[in-house]
Amino acid sequence: MKLDHMLFSFVLAADACSCSLLGFQQKDGSLRMAGQLTQGGALSLLLFLMPAVTPTWYTGSGYSPEESYNEVYAEEVPATPARTLDYREMRCHALPFITSGSYTCTNGVLLDSRCDYSCASGYHLEGDRSRICMDDGRWSGGEPVCVDIDPPKIRCPHSREKMAEPEKLTARVYWDPPLVKDSADGTITRVTLRGPEPGSHFPEGEHVIRYTAYDRAYNRASCKFIVKVQGQKKVFTGHTIQHSCSALTFRNPRQPPPLDNIGLRRCPVLKPPQHGYLTCTSAGDNYGATCEYHCDGGYERQGTPSRVCQSSRQWSGSPPVCTPMKINVNVNSAAGLLDQFYEKQRLLIVSAPDPSNRYYKMQISMLQQSTCGLDLRHVTIIELVGQPPQEVGRIREQQLSASIIEELRQFQRLTRSYFNMVLIDKQGIDRERYMEPVTPEEIFTFIDDYLLSNEELARRREQRDICE
Repeated sequence: MKLDHMLFSFVLAADACSCSLLGFQQKDGSLRMAGQLTQGGALSLLLFLMPAVTPTWYTGSGYSPEESYNEVYAEEVPATPARTLDYREMRCHALPFITSGSYTCTNGVLLDSRCDYSCASGYHLEGDRSRICMDDGRWSGGEPVCVDIDPPKIRCPHSREKMAEPEKLTARVYWDPPLVKDSADGTITRVTLRGPEPGSHFPEGEHVIRYTAYDRAYNRASCKFIVKVQGQKKVFTGHTIQHSCSALTFRNPRQPPPLDNIGLRRCPVLKPPQHGYLTCTSAGDNYGATCEYHCDGGYERQGTPSRVCQSSRQWSGSPPVCTPMKINVNVNSAAGLLDQFYEKQRLLIVSAPDPSNRYYKMQISMLQQSTCGLDLRHVTIIELVGQPPQEVGRIREQQLSASIIEELRQFQRLTRSYFNMVLIDKQGIDRERYMEPVTPEEIFTFIDDYLLSNEELARRREQRDICE
């Protein structure tokens, strides 16, 4: 090993200077050797010593001789390859379930999976209809909710007419409770009655009975019917005794009083107004009969609403006329606008995000071809189309202000995000909502089955073929 050290020192010195002076000395310092070597002598000594030290030179040292020089080999430890990101393994958290609704996903919670939401029957979705798992591990959009905005469906009994009991001015009238059904969860929380209870004694005349039903979301719907009580007509016939001055009539006490028309005073037959019709009590022209004037859809009554047949055999008052309904759009609030239609017209409010919306164009096209049926059922269309500040609201040819449009949307809960439509009855209650276009026949069937009064229903039967 000492020789190895000396050779190593020699090589280093030879590399530094070809004429270096090298000294060899024992560790204890007892022997000393000195001399000068030329460049050729150093090379000779190196060649002489190479065979003796070569095994020690590379064995176990990490060095190996190759050709005329030594090359150092360093063993390279294989590096652990960096883990590449597999986008197919990206995940989002599981979406929570929504009340009264559900969702379906295309690929679970993996990247690019799309989850579409839907609501149970009777509920409507508010918010994003679908969400997508993004590459940051979050879902797009926000969580929607299913809300119950549909009022219950309620159907009252048919109107009824009864004669007063003998020797009395009242009649006891019975009826079945209304049929009520909630379109969402089927729960009806309360049904109120405005008017006498079934089985009550009703005096002579007309009596309006109104029921209102409420569901769990506080939506309400109403219906009404009429109880009409008529008094007995007593007309006496019997033996006639001739007298020089007059003829007197006496009733045979053993003979029951027949119900005939002897002695009744009658008025001239009334004619219905143009663009309107009449409804009358009893025979319609006898003494005491009352006739009420009504106007068709889109027309308003100008003048007295009813006339009575008097003892003079003349009708009271003068006949009213039906004039086209005038709509004032220059009002301060949506309530002021809607009040003009109260108990006169039904409203169909159509809302769309823009005029090019496919559902909107389809619905308006169908309605424009059914104006006769809409007029016959007293339906006025209001359109709310577009986004602020270019949003347009109109009734027929009249434009609505931006503030009225906004109030109508909030009051009737109509969104700008997608097509939606609401049908409002003559009492201002929303009765049906639509998220997709429907045929006019579907709208007409719903109105005829649930919204028509008995007078309108009778009128409809008379005018069944008027639009064909």
